[in-house]
Amino acid sequence: MPTYIMLSTLTAQGRQTLISNPERLRAVNKDVAELGATVLHQWATLGPFDFVNIVEAPDAATIARVSAVLGARGSAKFETYEAMDVGALLDAFE
Repeated sequence: MPTYIMLSTLTAQGRQTLISNPERLRAVNKDVAELGATVLHQWATLGPFDFVNIVEAPDAATIARVSAVLGARGSAKFETYEAMDVGALLDAFE
């Protein structure tokens, strides 16, 4: 299944939600699953992005829907990249 790196930055609304209801963060992962994707790993980070998420989804349309639905809530902004296994990349040169 394709793997995606989803980088997220909280908005002011998202920061308030995190402070007032930290468990909401876990609930979002369940929302992602209901949209057809799976959060494999999630890290809180310092710097321009607040979270780095490794997500599996069956296709780009599914991950685009996840990004659009979550982004429409106004709590975070997302950048998503498809990740390719290095072995698959090397195989492309054989």
